[in-house]
Amino acid sequence: MTALVLQARLESTRLPQKSLLPLGGRPLILRVMEALNGVNCEVKVLACPESCVSAFAPLAAEAGFEILPGPGEDVLARYCLAARRFKPDRIVRATGDNPFVLIDAAEAIRVESEALGADYAVYSCIPHGSGVQCVSAEALLRAEREAPTCFEREHVCPYLYNHPELFRLHLPLAPLCWQGAELNVTVDTPEDYEYAKALYRFLSTLPLEERSRGAAIIAAARRLSG
Repeated sequence: MTALVLQARLESTRLPQKSLLPLGGRPLILRVMEALNGVNCEVKVLACPESCVSAFAPLAAEAGFEILPGPGEDVLARYCLAARRFKPDRIVRATGDNPFVLIDAAEAIRVESEALGADYAVYSCIPHGSGVQCVSAEALLRAEREAPTCFEREHVCPYLYNHPELFRLHLPLAPLCWQGAELNVTVDTPEDYEYAKALYRFLSTLPLEERSRGAAIIAAARRLSG
């Protein structure tokens, strides 16, 4: 069984409360969950600090996500809470500042990860903020036991990819149709947010079935960045 676990918070310093800022008239975090509903997983979870539950719970319910409160800074612990509660074999990790995930690429790396039995899998050379990571629940639980630094716990996966002698890594170059390493589609700063609003408006003019396809997002991002 595969679970998609989305991490989000409200305490961003560069763009405060960004998860609740409007994108196409609705909160950004809802747009992220709407996009991620295109990933084929048995359960979808919004893992957030306990202080965010009241703000996020109605949006999670609207999007069909389970809400799971946990520690604020120890994000790895939040993922392990999800692993213990829902008991998936593997987890698709996503973050709440990325409303433009390439859903077809996310599905492809999920399938590759499962087929290869990888502990950690991610495509390289896709636009910043457009991807997901696929990890085995067993590897995450081991990282929780062994990862010694705050950095490794806040960023969830460094202990895995920095220890190839312990974990099975799958780090392929993305197919050409999804490559765009020069592009940034995450929402981390006020400038990113203005760009995201423009990108969302442009993508909203496309047919619904095309809006989350990697080629459409990359083409639109290049057009707006050019």
